[in-house]
Amino acid sequence: MGHFGWKKTYEMLADHFYWPKMRRDVQRLVQRCVTCHKAKSKLNPHGLYTPLPIPNAPWKDISMDFVLGLPRTKRGSDSIFVVVDRFSKMAHFLPCHKSDDASHIAFSIFQGDCEIAWHAQDDCFRP
Repeated sequence: MGHFGWKKTYEMLADHFYWPKMRRDVQRLVQRCVTCHKAKSKLNPHGLYTPLPIPNAPWKDISMDFVLGLPRTKRGSDSIFVVVDRFSKMAHFLPCHKSDDASHIAFSIFQGDCEIAWHAQDDCFRP
């Protein structure tokens, strides 16, 4: 995240500490801080967030995420793969393992009677 700038950092330190040439030291610290330079880049200034487009049909725009760190089930699953349709807000929850890679997740989507798979097949595999 970086510092607040040398003045504010100096003021916060000066409330509790003092040493000779403290102002100079704080200025140098903030000038040389790699985290500050990365977080406060001049090349890519921060602007307003761009909202996501509004979906116009079900299952054309989805969001995906994982819920990790759950207790292990009898079948050995310790995570949940969550797929949400942004249009209808319908969600699918697929049990998985924390160590599963992309091919395992794709297989679990297409293996059973999962609505996600049928919509994906309709869009992706149309002749």
